[in-house]
Amino acid sequence: MRLLFAAGLIALATACSPAAPAGPSADDIAAESAKLTDYLNAEFEEELVMNPMLLTQMGRKELYDQLGDFSEADAAKQLEWRRESVAGMKAAVDPAKLNDDAKTSWAIWESELERSEIRAAWQRHSYIFGFGGPHTDLPNFLITYHKVDAPTDIDAYISRIALLGPAIDQFTDRAKLAVADGIRTPKFGYERTASEAMNVITGAPFGPGASSPLWDDLNTKIGFLLASDRANDAQAAAWKTAAEAALKDKVKPAYERLIAWLNEDMANAPSGKVGALTLPKGPEWYNVSLELQTTTKMTADEIHELGLSEVKRIHSEMDKIRAATGFQGDQKAFFEFMRTDKQFYLPNTDEGRAKYLETAQGYLDVMYKKLPEYFGRLPKAPLVVKRVEAFREVPGGAAHYYGPTPDGSQPGIFYAHLIDMSAVSLWALESLAYHEGVPGHHMQIAIQNELTDIPVFRTQYGYSAYAEGWGLYAEDLGKTMGMFTDPYNDFGRLNSELWRAVRLVLDTGLHAKGWTEEEAVAWAMANSARPTSSIKSEVKRFLLWPGQATTYKIGMIAIQKLRNEAQAALGDKFDWKAFHDMVIGGGSMPLPVLEARVRAWIAAQTKA
Repeated sequence: MRLLFAAGLIALATACSPAAPAGPSADDIAAESAKLTDYLNAEFEEELVMNPMLLTQMGRKELYDQLGDFSEADAAKQLEWRRESVAGMKAAVDPAKLNDDAKTSWAIWESELERSEIRAAWQRHSYIFGFGGPHTDLPNFLITYHKVDAPTDIDAYISRIALLGPAIDQFTDRAKLAVADGIRTPKFGYERTASEAMNVITGAPFGPGASSPLWDDLNTKIGFLLASDRANDAQAAAWKTAAEAALKDKVKPAYERLIAWLNEDMANAPSGKVGALTLPKGPEWYNVSLELQTTTKMTADEIHELGLSEVKRIHSEMDKIRAATGFQGDQKAFFEFMRTDKQFYLPNTDEGRAKYLETAQGYLDVMYKKLPEYFGRLPKAPLVVKRVEAFREVPGGAAHYYGPTPDGSQPGIFYAHLIDMSAVSLWALESLAYHEGVPGHHMQIAIQNELTDIPVFRTQYGYSAYAEGWGLYAEDLGKTMGMFTDPYNDFGRLNSELWRAVRLVLDTGLHAKGWTEEEAVAWAMANSARPTSSIKSEVKRFLLWPGQATTYKIGMIAIQKLRNEAQAALGDKFDWKAFHDMVIGGGSMPLPVLEARVRAWIAAQTKA
């Protein structure tokens, strides 16, 4: 009775109260959303002025003779700018009047401040050198992205060459600041960096031998201007003289200072157990790194257990393929067969490498024809498959992707390390092509670059859990699309997913559970068919880049769950093209933001 009476009072109060105010009109929402886009575009232009290299990667030639400031002081300045930018956004725009896509923009911009604050607090824990680094990334940026169409572009190129020296010095200083805090790259990272840095300054014009990477690239670009009658011999001679001086007087001394410091400090570099647990505040740092990399709050223990369960599940799927091939032996024997049998590897020759690249291109050619069945929006930028440049190539190194410029003048590049052909199996190549190419990274990143209906910053920002999650999702999607008709290649698809599950176990094992490098290699050998040299290279990568290896599987699972949710909610109304275009049509984003975006889309589709 009392409940009924109370309910009656509530009903009466509701009936007598004034009507709730109407929400914002469609015009209000459109205007406020447009205001946010204009604000964010203006803010991003300010950010670009502080980051000339990003301008170049976008195909723009403003500040074409600059590289940027890489000091801790500049990082602090950019953090303060971002604080002011987010505060300005909140003061200028009413989030209650934004459409769904504008809410995505707001969430990403706000999230970037939170992430920047975390990165700033832990900046010295992220290794400057080790797994790649500015000593190779900066030269490769000039070689790959600094396009030369006119004489002024060569002038800018030479200016940037001269600035490589101060940039390397700034990064070396930052590594020294980390050392002062008790944070050192593992010894093998020192050794790798010293070797790679020497490769950059070996050969002409630094000394005898073939052209060094930058000198070779400079001459190629000058040759283009000469061949197209955009320059004359006198200009070419002057450019070469100026570039030689910059390389010898600016680049070489800075690289030599880096190498000397590495060799001097190498005796202090750790070996043996070198995971995050060995660093100051190591456990706390690793949790922070996991959050930054995965964009989730998953703990190391949760990720480790997820990895173990996924390894078990995928092993059972692999057993079906083993049985289907008629292989006589258990799973361990099958792994060893796949890892070592010569039929799965091309010769360690130039012919073998050419065949590998040709085979990869063949898979991509077939996939391109299938894409329109599952995607409405297709990338405009071309895709090329290339061997990694010699100065940064390592045995067993992971394949990777470089994105195109928005105007398509620079293609997307699928890079493969081919110095050791025993580390690159043919059965893994089909899934690798789909991951790095289409419908993987090239599909997602090229389309992101080409988007024009969102704030510009969203065409350029990247999140590993989203991008690598999409790449792994794309491999599995290939099976749905009718690919992997060869059972060994289908095993390769599963082994690729298995390796990402193994990574969950190894990364957390190394950085949260105290595993040694040797223990991680042994566990991976027992639980996957990946070639030995590749496993050893990968484990070193995990040690140098805590947390990143977990992003692939976590991102893939997140996207698959959202797709399953959409299929369950929409039933016959579910459309593959619409779903995929929505997921990659908004640019890269943190997984919680993607989740909100997909669910808003599902709700809209349900009402349609």
